[in-house]
Amino acid sequence: MKSHLNTIIISIAIVITACILAGGLKNRNRANNTIAVTGLGKKDFVSDLIVWSGSFTKKNAVLKDAYAAVDQDREVIKQYLLSKGIKSENIVFSAIDIDKTFDEAYDNNGTKIRSVFSGYQLRQKVTIESNDVDRVEELSRKVTELINSGIEFYSDAPEYYYTKLSELKVEMIAAATKDAQTRAKKIAENAGSEVGRLKNADMGVFQIVAQNSSEEYSWGGSFNTSSKRKTATITVKLAYETK
Repeated sequence: MKSHLNTIIISIAIVITACILAGGLKNRNRANNTIAVTGLGKKDFVSDLIVWSGSFTKKNAVLKDAYAAVDQDREVIKQYLLSKGIKSENIVFSAIDIDKTFDEAYDNNGTKIRSVFSGYQLRQKVTIESNDVDRVEELSRKVTELINSGIEFYSDAPEYYYTKLSELKVEMIAAATKDAQTRAKKIAENAGSEVGRLKNADMGVFQIVAQNSSEEYSWGGSFNTSSKRKTATITVKLAYETK
């Protein structure tokens, strides 16, 4: 009786083990029957927003006189920008920064012996943010006109942006997905099979670089602001079952 019971237990164990092995083999084969592809979405576009900044300074031993000089330069700069077609609402002047300046005195050995107060240096920044990209871009190149008028003006390089990035990103994801699907179907066709259900989808990093440049891509995503004409790219990784 005991021998008969052991035989039954062993038989059941064999059946269970066979089922487990069969299921494992089936799942393994299913995992191996997978096509993984990467699709690319790419789009050239032109920036529709420009931000250009510059700063101007005045120095005077009397703080009140320094402020008056800055006020005068600010009005000249504002009128100049308005005369070039820049709208008043697009012009923003920052708060004024104040620095005390000193002249250093040294002895014959090069050791500093004293600092003498030489005046107040005031600096103010002006920023233009506009959708009239070409006009502001041209204006940024003519800053010497302000300098020639006697204003100590320092110009920054313009920064270029695009206000429809959300719509652009959606369009590019769709293009990248379609590209990946086409690649998957071609691979499956060449292998004598068909594309089955989608198992997994991952979106890559969104990159924006200057058009026709050797600018490097970044793992965290590039976001070029120095070029008006840009190229955006994004990748989508898809994994399909085959059948």
